[in-house]
Amino acid sequence: MTQTHDLPPIGIIGGSGLYAPGMLDEARAVTVETPWGAPSDRITLGRMAGRQMAFLPRHGRGHPLPPDAVPYQANIAALKMLRCREVLAISAVGSLRPDFRPGDFVQVDQYIDRTTRRAPSFFGPGLVAHVSLADPTCPDLSAAATAAARAAGATVHPAGTYLAMEGPQFSTRAESRMYRAWGADVIGMTGMPEARLAREAELCYASLAMVTDYDSWHEAEAAVDVTAILRVLTANATLAQATVAALPAQPATCGAGCGRALDHALMTAPSARDPKMVERLMPIAGRLLTQPPTE
Repeated sequence: MTQTHDLPPIGIIGGSGLYAPGMLDEARAVTVETPWGAPSDRITLGRMAGRQMAFLPRHGRGHPLPPDAVPYQANIAALKMLRCREVLAISAVGSLRPDFRPGDFVQVDQYIDRTTRRAPSFFGPGLVAHVSLADPTCPDLSAAATAAARAAGATVHPAGTYLAMEGPQFSTRAESRMYRAWGADVIGMTGMPEARLAREAELCYASLAMVTDYDSWHEAEAAVDVTAILRVLTANATLAQATVAALPAQPATCGAGCGRALDHALMTAPSARDPKMVERLMPIAGRLLTQPPTE
């Protein structure tokens, strides 16, 4: 039987309000340099409840990075380079539904991407790839995270569509009403391109969103206020840590094929690939790029 200390770590990307690597036993911080630069911060490796984990604060410790300046490519690449196969992303969101209340958790299963200033892919000129993003999160890891959050005592909605906005400002009331009409359930600033990049990196990715407020559509509530959000974040952070501690000791069995997302995605013929792009993409697509050409 495989021992838990031999298993690859699960990556935990902590969003606003979740910066506590002190929750890990035998913690040590490591610096990872990727072909896309440095991640948001040093990554803390350690154990919790017997599970190997790699914790990365999305905005950096102390929150110095705004949403559009988060190095999403480097973050995902760094976790992949640390052997992670699963990534649980935790983030703060506003609610676009009256029944998704502040303090609730939402297991995101779909996205509407409204971001505009962020690199959406590892691939590009010289090595083109098109991955499927029809179902952008891993259903098996999502189910495990939902069960863990409920075991921790959280109210969890098992599905929801996340509207990813550019920010850093919050929505106008007109925008918020429009997003509700589109069928979005929660709104945040970091879910994309993070989920896109995780799929390209062949990682099982799940997004656990913590509702901090009703977005500005809800005129019976006060407009979005950072002070009020921080109060809810403080309470949610305790539940989020308990959720991480309740994750299964063994990785979730992925039936969705996340780990083979690139199997039919590479479009550029081997003879036409830019050698510099090939070298750069080795941490992400090395299992395919090291195979002998078939043409």
